[in-house]
Amino acid sequence: MVGLGADGWAGLGDGARRALREAEVIVGGARQLALLPDEFTARRITWPVPLRPAVPKLLAEHAGRRLAVLASGDPMFHGIGRALAEEAAPAGVRVLPHPSSVSYACARLGWPVETTEVVTLVGRPADRLAAALHHGRRLLVLSAGAATPAEVARLLCDRGFGPSPLRVLEQLGGEREHLHQARTATELAADGGEFDPLNVIAADCVRAPDALRLGAVPGLPDEAYEHDGQLTKRQVRAVTLAALAPAPGELLWDVGGGSGSIGVEWLRTHPTCRAVSVERDRVRAERIGRNAARLGVPELRVVTGEAPAALAGLDRPDAVFIGGGLTAPGLLDACWAALAPGGRLVANTVTLESEALLGQYHRRHGGELVRLSVARAVPVGGFTGWRQAMPVTQWTATKPTGPAAGTDDLPTPGAPQ
Repeated sequence: MVGLGADGWAGLGDGARRALREAEVIVGGARQLALLPDEFTARRITWPVPLRPAVPKLLAEHAGRRLAVLASGDPMFHGIGRALAEEAAPAGVRVLPHPSSVSYACARLGWPVETTEVVTLVGRPADRLAAALHHGRRLLVLSAGAATPAEVARLLCDRGFGPSPLRVLEQLGGEREHLHQARTATELAADGGEFDPLNVIAADCVRAPDALRLGAVPGLPDEAYEHDGQLTKRQVRAVTLAALAPAPGELLWDVGGGSGSIGVEWLRTHPTCRAVSVERDRVRAERIGRNAARLGVPELRVVTGEAPAALAGLDRPDAVFIGGGLTAPGLLDACWAALAPGGRLVANTVTLESEALLGQYHRRHGGELVRLSVARAVPVGGFTGWRQAMPVTQWTATKPTGPAAGTDDLPTPGAPQ
């Protein structure tokens, strides 16, 4: 795998040039292949679309031949390198990286790489940028093409970051490199602008004074969500996410999604977290999708159907949250059985019937049973008093590892203990 910059052949070192000269087959994008010298005799193959499913077939077709793959910049940084390493195993791939567009951009801007957050929109929805928007943060956005800067500007305006200065850096490292002067997202969204397809967008995030502040930890304001009242309220949500304890790469089942707040905030804790929200009401399921996109996690998978039947076929979860439907026959059993050993199950309820059921499971499986109570100050005539919200009973349990993780000791819902 050879990383190629906007400067093409001229920017390659001796090792990369030698690898390409000795190759029998060279695969890359049309733009990258056009940067190679005409005298090359190797067969040139342009990547098909979609690219990822084509990787195994291409490797199989050219097994035993000297195969070179061209990539933009560093192939292992948001590039084709990951797919090739997964298919051919690291030992079967030799990577010759080039400085990435991020390295070039930070060098031109004077930004430290380690404190600059990078979001790629190549083959990904622009909505995912919303999760990275925090006042005072510096962002580099890897662009999908000439229209991306205006799309980014519109998104920033929609999310309350219209005052943010944006700069567009084109053809980094090449002869046609150009840095556009900073304009606010509001200005760029208004006129669009014309940009080279090979560009990176730099954003100095500035939140508008009247924009809702969204923090980096669970417990976003209730106003951040579109909902019909089926919403785990802010304080209870923060406690629930703390009990679920998300970690990078883990998968959550959010059963009885409501407005999707638990799944959304699970995903916002780390970009590699995964979540499935299961909601039986179609209108609410559509609302979950809108909330996820609005809050920067459009990858939240929404399954419309009634649990436990709707859970069939889902990947095994590391954590399960049950926010509704606890008394549905077999639901708790199914969730506990599906949970990976060492995984966490958290269930919330406000009804006496569901509370009694959680008491049974607590006696059987242990864990922690707590009652959460929140009161808010409200006007009382000319004074101020406390209004108590309905208390929430929460059961949290960790599934044992080893023989104890079996499912043969599950109680029958509603059976006397």
